[in-house]
Amino acid sequence: MSDFPRWKYALVALALVFGIIYALPNAFPPVPAVQVQANHGAPLDASVQQKVADALAAQKIAYTGLAIDGDHLVANFSNADVQAKASDVIKAALGDNNNYTVALNLAPTVPAWLRAIHAKSMPLGLDLQGGVHFLMAVDQNSVIDQQEERYADDIRSLLRQKNIRYESVTRAKGRGNGINIALRSDADRNAAASDIASEYPDLNVNNGDSSGDRFMLNAAVKPQKLQEIALGAIKQNVSTLRNRVNALGVSEPVIQQQGENQIVVELAGMQNPAEAKKVIGAVATLEYHPGIGYPGDPQAVDAAKTGNVPPNARLYYMRGTHQPVLVAKQLIVSGDQLANATSGTDPQSGTPTVNVTLTAAGAKRMLDFTTNNVGKPMAVVYVETTYDTKTVDGKEVRTPRVTEEVISDARIDGVFGKNFQTTGLGSPKEASELALLLKGGSLAAPVDIVSESALSPSLGQDNINKGFKAVMLGLALVLLAAAIYYKLFGLVADIALFFNLVILVAVMSLIGVTLTMPGIAGIVLTLGMAIDANVLICERIREELRNGSTPHASIRAGYEKAWATILDANVTHLIAALALTTMGSGPIRGFGVTLLIGILTSMFTSVTVTHAITALIHGNRKLKTLSV
Repeated sequence: MSDFPRWKYALVALALVFGIIYALPNAFPPVPAVQVQANHGAPLDASVQQKVADALAAQKIAYTGLAIDGDHLVANFSNADVQAKASDVIKAALGDNNNYTVALNLAPTVPAWLRAIHAKSMPLGLDLQGGVHFLMAVDQNSVIDQQEERYADDIRSLLRQKNIRYESVTRAKGRGNGINIALRSDADRNAAASDIASEYPDLNVNNGDSSGDRFMLNAAVKPQKLQEIALGAIKQNVSTLRNRVNALGVSEPVIQQQGENQIVVELAGMQNPAEAKKVIGAVATLEYHPGIGYPGDPQAVDAAKTGNVPPNARLYYMRGTHQPVLVAKQLIVSGDQLANATSGTDPQSGTPTVNVTLTAAGAKRMLDFTTNNVGKPMAVVYVETTYDTKTVDGKEVRTPRVTEEVISDARIDGVFGKNFQTTGLGSPKEASELALLLKGGSLAAPVDIVSESALSPSLGQDNINKGFKAVMLGLALVLLAAAIYYKLFGLVADIALFFNLVILVAVMSLIGVTLTMPGIAGIVLTLGMAIDANVLICERIREELRNGSTPHASIRAGYEKAWATILDANVTHLIAALALTTMGSGPIRGFGVTLLIGILTSMFTSVTVTHAITALIHGNRKLKTLSV
């Protein structure tokens, strides 16, 4: 009689239902689409949808779907060629004014009832759906230069604040050699050394050579701080690039550090390298300036009409409204002195706000400025340099284009330093966008694209077809071999192996594992390894039958005695897979993740699922022999 408990039957049934439901979305492949996203409060409504429809109709481009999905407008097309043509047409129809982001994408076709329970298909990697790959080098030396310049400015401010007499504060020759400070007396030098060491603990302060009435002091950034700055620049650039790539609408981008000073960017599904380079290669910064009046006031309007700008000011235009606004040339703080920015709501007025946190040096400057300027305006200027890439005489030519605009011009309501709020925003979405710009809009260090490569969608589809054939062929051969050699128990193992594939795909889909060619290799390997457990069980059952045990006792002993061996073998495999997952990157990590999940699912299906099926078949029957 069967001793397989009922709760295990329920567990197997739930696992199989789970596997079928969450693997099902992969049967609905995504279709080529063009995604339109509104920026800076631009409208995205039925009029925009109609404009896009009219533009496509005028060029006789057929689409399979056109609808507003949340804050996006999505147009679906039959193939990638039509998708690329439609993208150019839609960009021309909406204008080149940065109000809309038009991006190539893949639109899901998964039914709504599956999406409602968070069932989605696995995203495909670069090698399966095509796209672009960039290797970018980060200029960490520029970060060190910026840091030393910042320390030099801070030291000047500190000496003036402490009334310490000095002649000059200049950077020493050679990067990383610190800052030379010339003081008027030995007493001034001692006071400066004490104050600098106390205020800036990341600086090593030492006396320098003195001559006449010049008493020298050298303040050099500590080596561990320099290393921390360099690593921080890489991390900030990765975060910034991720924010920029999100604006492209690319599904599942890969942006990660490689080595000590390089970043890898992979944009699966992106078929326009020039557009990608324009966005991810942009150099941007944020600047806080004193405001002169408010947007659209008579003085700013007159300056825009006549071109007569006051000598201490610059003329800018507000993002979104394009109203002229005058901003003082004086710089309070810049974006590289920003520690964090989050969007929120003012508890008193209920209006959207952006909460800003500055670094220590930036906080000191902001505190000094706001103390003397309560009630006056302060402007946030966004400065971005993008590169338009064109091919001239067979050569790629990159032309810089600088965009400068005011993204906020609010009144200073009180004295603040490290933490403050930006108010006067039109909507929570505008506040969220501003926080994103403040936090991730500027690169901590310049980047240069070292190499780039593109993979066409047709080649990606060819990889998918070959990968699918490899999985099906491997599965078929394993199923056939098991059925022939182990008869009925082989068929049971085949059923479990099939469900192992289903559950594996379901788990990978649920946790969002990106499927790549190495991932497909991991699936094929998992299918081959999964049958090993059933081989051990079947051979143990055969051995028990030869020793004279009854069929039921042989089944029971086969599963119990084989389990220890199965566990030992899979633990060693798990260790190897875990090492690949945690220590590897790129294709190696993709292979390791698939292998890790596959080992866990195969242990369940090969033992528990087969035992449940075997118990259902043989549990309540009187057996003389077994088909094994």
